[in-house]
Amino acid sequence: MAIDGDDAAARLDRLTDLATPFAVRTAVTLRVPDRIAAGVTGLGELAAACGVHPAALGRLLRYLTHRGVFVETPPGVFTLTDVGELLRGRDGGGRGADLDLGGLGARMDLAWAGLPHAIRTGEPGYASVYGRDFWADLDAHPEHRAYFDALMLSQQRFTAPEVATRYPWHEVAHVVDVAGGAGGLLRELLGAHPHLRGTLVDRDEPVATAARTFAAHGLTGRAETVVGDFFAPLPAGGDVYVVSRALTDWSDTHATAILRRCAEAAGDSGRVLVVEVLPTVPHVPHLSAYDLRMLVLVGGRERSVAEHTALASAAGLAPRRTFTGPDGLTLMEFAAAR
Repeated sequence: MAIDGDDAAARLDRLTDLATPFAVRTAVTLRVPDRIAAGVTGLGELAAACGVHPAALGRLLRYLTHRGVFVETPPGVFTLTDVGELLRGRDGGGRGADLDLGGLGARMDLAWAGLPHAIRTGEPGYASVYGRDFWADLDAHPEHRAYFDALMLSQQRFTAPEVATRYPWHEVAHVVDVAGGAGGLLRELLGAHPHLRGTLVDRDEPVATAARTFAAHGLTGRAETVVGDFFAPLPAGGDVYVVSRALTDWSDTHATAILRRCAEAAGDSGRVLVVEVLPTVPHVPHLSAYDLRMLVLVGGRERSVAEHTALASAAGLAPRRTFTGPDGLTLMEFAAAR
């Protein structure tokens, strides 16, 4: 494989290379970056700590040294580059955890083998690789479900404070967080706005986690948890029904069904608030792999404000206000169409 050069063959090599992605993931799976950071730097010591063949490990590390992951000085002794530092283990969806071949992150990566099926059919490709769809696979692997919930919670560390700040919550008494996961968003809203009451609706596993979170933050008196499904009737009577970073995970048909359930519960006086990170400048549509990843994993897609508005219209909702935040974060408010 050509390492340098801008000719077409070199560019094609970079586009189709699989050796490097698997070499990086293997190093992470063996916890090599963590062991080096802990002071185990000699090849023999590393091989013993990892329980692997010393010469084979040396070949792996030297391959990655040429790609800027490790430095070998003196011979047989390895240190981390800034890239290698990013591969150390992290809780809550960090890069090291994402790339471990035994974890959900790598399982999602390997689902790319289902892309041809997704392109042929327009349906998710995940089941064509693993024999069941993404959500059923999470149910079958509790450790993957826990990782996914932690990943969603980590996203809320960025999203939740912005949502708490940018929407006029002084107009609201009762907020319902639809598919609220482990409770990161609702916890932020209730903490920032003491007058609010909240209800979180999700499946039993994340609801149990959210209930513990609310109790730990002294919010039990203001936060209710309900085991439910956003394809089924939702608790009625809320002022605002929030669907945060969930519609991207679903096809147009499913997303419309979710919004229709929110509209039914909100009635004539309530509102539906859709929170998404939209593919707007600088997040140019199709620049990243995210849209294709959503197709492969769950049949979802990135959408513009206009596309969300069309879905909402099909669910009996009309746009009211739009609030924007950093990096494409957009809050789209809808109410019953008159």
